[in-house]
Amino acid sequence: MSAAAIWNLLSFFFLFIFIQTRADLPGTWELLVPDAGIASMHTAVTHLNTVILLDRTNIGPTRKLLPPNRCRHDPKDPILKNDCYAHSVVLDLKTNSIRPLEILTDTWCSSGQFLPDGTLLQTGGDLDGNKKIRKFAPCEGTLCDWEELKDVELQQGRWYATNQILPDGSVIIIGGRTAPNVEFFPPKKHGAVNFPFLSQMEDNQMDNLYPYVHLLPNGHLFVFVNNRAVLYDYAANAIIKDYPVLEGGPRNYPSAGSSVMLPLTGDYSSATVVVCGGARYGAYLQRIHDSPANGSCGRIEATKPDPVWEMEDMPFARIMGDMVILPTGEVLIINGAQAGSQGYEMATDPCFHPVLYRPDQPNGLRFMTLNPGTVPRMYHSTANLLPDGRILIAGSNPHYFYNFKRAFPTELRIEAFSPEYLSADKANIRPAIVELPEKVTYGKAFEAVVTVELPVVGIIEVNMASAPFVTHSYSQGQRLVKLSVTSAIPDVVAGKYRIGFTAPPGGQVAPPGYYMVFAVNQGVPSVARWVQLVS
Repeated sequence: MSAAAIWNLLSFFFLFIFIQTRADLPGTWELLVPDAGIASMHTAVTHLNTVILLDRTNIGPTRKLLPPNRCRHDPKDPILKNDCYAHSVVLDLKTNSIRPLEILTDTWCSSGQFLPDGTLLQTGGDLDGNKKIRKFAPCEGTLCDWEELKDVELQQGRWYATNQILPDGSVIIIGGRTAPNVEFFPPKKHGAVNFPFLSQMEDNQMDNLYPYVHLLPNGHLFVFVNNRAVLYDYAANAIIKDYPVLEGGPRNYPSAGSSVMLPLTGDYSSATVVVCGGARYGAYLQRIHDSPANGSCGRIEATKPDPVWEMEDMPFARIMGDMVILPTGEVLIINGAQAGSQGYEMATDPCFHPVLYRPDQPNGLRFMTLNPGTVPRMYHSTANLLPDGRILIAGSNPHYFYNFKRAFPTELRIEAFSPEYLSADKANIRPAIVELPEKVTYGKAFEAVVTVELPVVGIIEVNMASAPFVTHSYSQGQRLVKLSVTSAIPDVVAGKYRIGFTAPPGGQVAPPGYYMVFAVNQGVPSVARWVQLVS
């Protein structure tokens, strides 16, 4: 047998082994939209089951035109002064159809958050968008579009900032490039307030951008920057606590890993934060594209009097990974690369394998490797939880402009990843919510009616998941609250259960707004129903 024949045989053998191994890993992939027209740098799911996708404006032509006679005229735009291309679109999840939206000012590396009425607040960006405030109010038809506020703007230019909704429904906007301060929407009379911690954590390659911000159930903010965190009383503009240094190098942009606050449960007095991945220090500064990523995760119970970081290693080192809290309370880590840093053409070796993080397992057993995708999702990619339990995967543009010929080309495809809980063999234990109030009030008792094909074993959970604003490997405003179930009574009809539960006690646990409410039976979630949480 010739050497070529032997090589072909070995290649076939290894390909067969790869396919078999891949087929044995949990999770499935599907292509939702072959060409969205834009690469989504920012993504958010609305309570009307649509998805807002948003890129920057000064990138020249996209592949989606605006409607006739709706061009953007900007004499200062360096690429297209008469721009008739869409830089934002809305995806209808029922039909997978795409509708172009009109955005006027530059949204490059901006921030966002949903307001209590379901309106998406979008803040900052670069150039003419640096101080802009925009809103998108979702609608059932085709008339809703971006609104640029004319009577109010940011006190400080915000580029790479983070937004977090607060217990009263207002939004705090934290940091940004050359912005070591915070401000609020609606604006407060005192304007921007100095927050020195942000500048203290800036190193010579920045690493203090897109802070990881989590609203704890005690009403204070856990703010993580670079490799340190503080407990911040935003009302008094005071640091209450300094947390220990998280070893392993910088974790924020441009050396970005990601972060989540684990589900709030029980009496909601405890909150645990996880920070995973990141780039090696110097990879961005020295443009070391093949510098191995950081594979460690730190986990800390932020509400303890004297908390410490518990360390563990992921199966894959990863930068630019998105951490998505699933309806079950587990965390999906997806997208990203295994070498380099964030920034244009600064990363190599895409990480195709999603990983499931199971927080209730002991250290050393928490990670499970899942079925890999085939599309590199690197700089400027996003991951969002959908109401049906799938994860929407969009974006990836490692280049300054749209480029479809270079390595890791600009990505316009939209995919969905289905965790194992959506597999066909679990369909008979998947619950369905058939009755649920459209509004719930803090601390009040309510009921949900749920159907399940097979008899229920144990207790059906009722969990509330927020809809975050996702950009640059971090989901701003992401949280999941496991509600207190007071009763689960089988109805007279077989397979139907009437579940009593109690809404969160206040805005510190769950800020007001729209949430996806999932019933979870034996680790399998229902399709969510949107519920508005009000005072």
